[in-house]
Amino acid sequence: MLLASIQGLFVRKSTNQEIEPLVARAKNGDEEVLHDLLHSYQPFMKKTASFVCKRYIQEQDDEYSIAISAFHEAILNFEADKNASFLTFAHLLIRRKLIDFIRKEARRKEFTLGQTSSQFEDDQDAFSVLESSHSFEQFTAEQQADERRTQILAYEALLKPFGLTFQELVKASPSHEDTRQTAIQIAQIIAESDDFYDTFLIKKRLPMKELEELVAVSRKTIERQRKYIVAIVILLRSDLHYLKDYLKGRMSL
Repeated sequence: MLLASIQGLFVRKSTNQEIEPLVARAKNGDEEVLHDLLHSYQPFMKKTASFVCKRYIQEQDDEYSIAISAFHEAILNFEADKNASFLTFAHLLIRRKLIDFIRKEARRKEFTLGQTSSQFEDDQDAFSVLESSHSFEQFTAEQQADERRTQILAYEALLKPFGLTFQELVKASPSHEDTRQTAIQIAQIIAESDDFYDTFLIKKRLPMKELEELVAVSRKTIERQRKYIVAIVILLRSDLHYLKDYLKGRMSL
């Protein structure tokens, strides 16, 4: 099963490249594709809701229903020529809807989920530009920079147990395109295999022996790109969709 899942990884497109043509079909009225998207991306919706609410979200929670509704709305409103990637667009729309819901609940029940209602007010203000249109055209450069800073800090926290920093990731990026693509593909193998990823998290190192058996790359080459591969694995398994989109051009993800 593992080998079957790995086959074709070296020519595999990114998630955004795969999903966006399907989003276009769903937006144009393909009900079957719409249903498949809503079903397949339930983990994404749940993780995004958990990220916003700072707690585990279950399917019976109101927040989960709001996330599904916002994801559906993102499909209907996404414009490939005007927006960033679909998943980034969906992430921000889900976040805005949930913040709006939490804000109203905080007023009604004084329910804060670990934040004050004034903090929710600030978060809501940051997304108020999307109120009349769900387009990134109105998502200003200042607000994008603020979101990017927030996610870079979150990414730094994820990198720290591995002895890495965000600055090291940029410096460690291979200069040659083919080398960079190979490193990214190795990172995909680890990120998409639960066994490899569990070993990676527990031992804080790459599963070198297993990788040598699967890829036509020497151990020395893998070791040379270790920092970059580690950082990409962490990013791929994170919920930092805005940061992934920001780094896409810089890292050729």
